[in-house]
Amino acid sequence: MCNCGIFSRNGICIMTLILKKSVAEMVKKANNQITCLNTTQAHELLNSPNHIFIDLRDFRELKKVGKINNAFSCPRGMLEFWIDPNSPYHKEIFNQDKTFIFYCASGWRSALATKAASDMGLAPVAHMLGGITEWIKKGYNIEAT
Repeated sequence: MCNCGIFSRNGICIMTLILKKSVAEMVKKANNQITCLNTTQAHELLNSPNHIFIDLRDFRELKKVGKINNAFSCPRGMLEFWIDPNSPYHKEIFNQDKTFIFYCASGWRSALATKAASDMGLAPVAHMLGGITEWIKKGYNIEAT
């Protein structure tokens, strides 16, 4: 053992982290509690005036890959602040009677984000399985940012 009481290898401290729940377990649980759309179902709603696509990826991902046409960009770390009308960061786009379809690169962040948005009371909400990666594989259009 090193001085900090953690296992040591050649004098270097090694900390073993034991999680109570993995992110994969959290995503699976969220997917069981929210509305999930595959990319084909989501694509059918793209031009609907009753649906808003919310892209949760950061600006570097947007710049590199682009986004779904007319999607609103909301970095994952700001979602709860932008949803809450009592937050100084609130965005009016979330104050509409529409269905919000969240997506990210592969579907993990958007599953957790959709669950968080639902827990806050934003409704109706849905999550796009497979994210923009699956969207692009299907050959659906994206726009440059």
